[in-house]
Amino acid sequence: MKVRRLLHTRYRVNDLEKIVSFFTELLGLQEVSRSTSPRGSTLVFLKAPESEELLELCHYPASGPVVVPPDLTHLAFEVDDLEAFGREAVKKGHPFSDGPTTSRSGTRFAFLDGPEGYEIELIERKRA
Repeated sequence: MKVRRLLHTRYRVNDLEKIVSFFTELLGLQEVSRSTSPRGSTLVFLKAPESEELLELCHYPASGPVVVPPDLTHLAFEVDDLEAFGREAVKKGHPFSDGPTTSRSGTRFAFLDGPEGYEIELIERKRA
């Protein structure tokens, strides 16, 4: 018995609209669906244009405030041009918090701090 594939990753958030705006306006993810679960949480599913896996954002105030400790988790996204992305991120008020750094393989990466403490890694693959 084994799983077939990863379908989605869930992050619970305090300010749903702020987080959705961050992922759609800065990162370019697309909102795929929005619904209310049977227990009353609001669920928003987002998708990167060239990815099948979904990001589920869950707003459920009844479970208490979300506190994300430093360096607990991050999401990694591939970008075509890290420098260009960085310039646009600065214009939108989200400068890199670390990097860009070039790995031994030639891949470049940088991090930025998302709302509520979630960290985002951006990766530019080495061009052949």
